[in-house]
Amino acid sequence: MKTITQFEHSVTETPHWLITMADGVVLSARVWMPDSASDTPVPAIVEHLPYRKRDGTIARDEITHPYFAGHGYACIRVDMRGNGESEGLMSDEYTEQELDDARQVVEWAAAQPWCNGKVGMMGISWGGFNSLQLAALQPEPLKAIVTVCSSVDRYADDIHYKGGCLLNTNFAWACNMLSYSSRPPDPLLVGEGWKNTWLERLEHQPFSISTWLREQTRSDYWKHGSVCENYSAISAAVLSVGGWHDGYRNTIAHLVNNLSSPVKGIVGPWIHKYPHYAGPQPAIGFLQECLRWWDRWLKDKANDAENDPAYRAWVMDSVKPERWLPERPGRWIKEEQLPSESIKKTQWALGVNTLNRFGNVALFDKPLLVNSPQHCGAATGDYFPFAFGPELPDEQSDDDALSVCFDSIVLSDAIDIVGAPTIRLNLTPDTAASQVAVRLCDVRADGSSAHITSGFLNLCSHQSFENPQQLTPGEQIQCEVVLDQIAYRVPAGSKLRIAISNSYWPFLWPVAEHGTLSINEGFLTLPERPTAAGDEWEFQSAEGSLAWQIDHLREGFTERKTSVDPKTGVVTTHVDIDFGEQRDKHHGLISGDHKTETYRIHPDDPLSAVADIHWEQTGGRDEWRWRTSVSGRMHCDATHYYLWATVEAYENDELVFNKTYDDKISRWGS
Repeated sequence: MKTITQFEHSVTETPHWLITMADGVVLSARVWMPDSASDTPVPAIVEHLPYRKRDGTIARDEITHPYFAGHGYACIRVDMRGNGESEGLMSDEYTEQELDDARQVVEWAAAQPWCNGKVGMMGISWGGFNSLQLAALQPEPLKAIVTVCSSVDRYADDIHYKGGCLLNTNFAWACNMLSYSSRPPDPLLVGEGWKNTWLERLEHQPFSISTWLREQTRSDYWKHGSVCENYSAISAAVLSVGGWHDGYRNTIAHLVNNLSSPVKGIVGPWIHKYPHYAGPQPAIGFLQECLRWWDRWLKDKANDAENDPAYRAWVMDSVKPERWLPERPGRWIKEEQLPSESIKKTQWALGVNTLNRFGNVALFDKPLLVNSPQHCGAATGDYFPFAFGPELPDEQSDDDALSVCFDSIVLSDAIDIVGAPTIRLNLTPDTAASQVAVRLCDVRADGSSAHITSGFLNLCSHQSFENPQQLTPGEQIQCEVVLDQIAYRVPAGSKLRIAISNSYWPFLWPVAEHGTLSINEGFLTLPERPTAAGDEWEFQSAEGSLAWQIDHLREGFTERKTSVDPKTGVVTTHVDIDFGEQRDKHHGLISGDHKTETYRIHPDDPLSAVADIHWEQTGGRDEWRWRTSVSGRMHCDATHYYLWATVEAYENDELVFNKTYDDKISRWGS
């Protein structure tokens, strides 16, 4: 990334700008303001997050917001209530209170004498979500947003449930937030009351998994904040960005397909990071793209941004699978609109272990039985990789061997798959509840099996996510599984493979009873685009302002391994990510975090599933140190989920707070 230090505007930073809400709660914002704004008002850009501006998101804030401010924008990075240096308490994600606070911040900014009355909102993940959600509420000053790695559907396409299946990320994220929100405010900014604020937050922290697991169907709880419920509510201009190695890859096409307001989409090969510093490479000049968007809709510059292609995507080349890839070769394509006439849907029929192009006739002479052991799925990647480590899908052959596979002939010509494949299946379950995982793989000429994309469905929800119904053992059902969006070139010499399993651990939590699915027939619809000869679009190279200035106190590392106990047969996946510890050279604040995740299951027993997660946060200054420790466990029986967590907080190694959470929640349909 090229570092830019000279800008059109000189900028003043305020680390603790106080904004008072209607109920008297005071939020803290870090603000970068062009010095000329008092004479020549500028638009404002708001980012509203629970992840702490003083330390949590500081690395990305440093290279982003001063850059925008230097180009003539007031950047307002707000700590949500109950986090960082803001007052109040946080009860859940995307609450009415959170969105009302964000609305008030937007309206407050627009009314300031240094603002021209127009406001943009941006964010990645949580900030990408609430940018979309606030746009749907239509506060008058909000004219444009940039939403990165977000979702339009909180139920079926977020970290909680996927196709109605319970994601293990649901529990992991609850532990994550319990840890993130356990950190104290900085006394240097908030003064002597910091400890009382810290202890009050700790006492009132929710363990949100208890809420999320009590909402196992697509209820009003999930419809709140799901902008797919009413796309027409969004009138602001929307730039949607995401990555093929992120869990939120579907949003971009959904928004481009469905919004009537100005909308553009960009998808690269990236993990869960902003694309000016994301991996795998290539990164792009994301900040320049944002400026082009802000300039058009917040400054009314005639820069033709509205006439950019509706959709730009990186078509990834086939490479040998690895848990981490520093770069992903490929090319940029563009589509002037979605749906695109150039993307044709081809039909493939499943046969007896075969996948037949242009197939529209069932090729089964007898049903094929899917009875995957519970540890099938060990080669999956993380839902949203973000550590630049071993988090991507591994070689798929071991999981393929535990699935029922359908292979095409060796391809004589390359195929560019661009869009969301779908598969229609006629299935017969032998249990009252079941799930299906479908993977599309590239069986390369070297024999390796590379993950292209996948989709999942809770078969009880095959007719409705709102009103799932138990299955009748022995009764056939028709269902459709929509696989995640992708742009991928399958080269000549490869084979396409559909791999179907009825377990996928540790990505999905297993159903209560180990069962068998009979596949009676199946048809794959593949979105194919004429193979691109080269780049159809060119982005500028990545730029940013000066990077965060730190002293490294502890270097980080990442590790992931799966092992089998030779005595018990239990399969264990262990993830260890140490993000290191560092000291800010400007204000001296120390910050560090380290997490471990352990997932255990016996291949023959879905009720043996156990997830253990531990987080440790550290911080303070040399003369004052704090530490928080969060541990969580989830397990189950045939009728209930069992949840446990503990939070401990230390000041200078003295325990000042501890709390235990213990819950038992009925499984749907039990």
